[in-house]
Amino acid sequence: MSREVPPPRVLAIANQKGGVGKTTTAINLGTALAAVGERVLLIDMDPQGNASTGLGVPREQRRVTIYDVIVDQRPLHEAAVETLVPNLWLVPSDPDLSGIEIELGQAERRSFRLRDGVDKLKQLKDTLKPTYVLIDCPPSLNLLTVNAMSAADAVLVPLQCEFFALEGLTQLMRTVDLVRSSLNPRLDIQGIVLTMYDRRNALSGQVEADVRGHFGDTVYETMIPRNVRVSEAPSFGKPALIYDLKCAGSQAYLKLARELVRRERARRRSTQILEKAE
Repeated sequence: MSREVPPPRVLAIANQKGGVGKTTTAINLGTALAAVGERVLLIDMDPQGNASTGLGVPREQRRVTIYDVIVDQRPLHEAAVETLVPNLWLVPSDPDLSGIEIELGQAERRSFRLRDGVDKLKQLKDTLKPTYVLIDCPPSLNLLTVNAMSAADAVLVPLQCEFFALEGLTQLMRTVDLVRSSLNPRLDIQGIVLTMYDRRNALSGQVEADVRGHFGDTVYETMIPRNVRVSEAPSFGKPALIYDLKCAGSQAYLKLARELVRRERARRRSTQILEKAE
């Protein structure tokens, strides 16, 4: 008898503060997870489409986009396109997403359009079967972010090592609590990833100490350093791991992917033990 394949783990990569490395993390974590043997679907929910550009998917290949999934309820697998990375697919963005709040108005299940699409994806038998779905959220609280968090099992938070980091994180936690109480009771914080870390800068060390002091084991051990090669990669339409595998940033994302997989396996084991005990 074949072993039952668990449903994909759906993670919203979110931070309401811009410039924290959110899209960079979505692209490179997705690539790193694929590199360590996972099958990954990355959904670009930002109207700017930076994740789509950073993965080298030109606009002419974006025939069906996340806009069509949200507005017209097209199946997610019809919008998924292959990327340069084996086992990494992308559902591309569309600039029309910026008007989504007006277009949907008071439409039925307007906050659950992405969840409905993900639920249908989980039921597929012979087509795309990801083990992880990563959702790159826009840097604001709007209907797109609400859709992402309503569809997600948990939120992964990239956090820049800078002065206002904790203030932005506090706002995000309030948003997660709001979505959990009103739309998605299972939503949790999967982890916090410290980004743009500079060991030469005392402020980075202080932010790290503050965040770990507040959130403990929720914060990943792996930190993403400031790295020129990671910053350059999107302009070539490539993830950093393809642009320069040996650079410090690429190696950090590989380490982060392995740590994430370990965490998820431990979480799954704990869940199974609790279910058996009941």
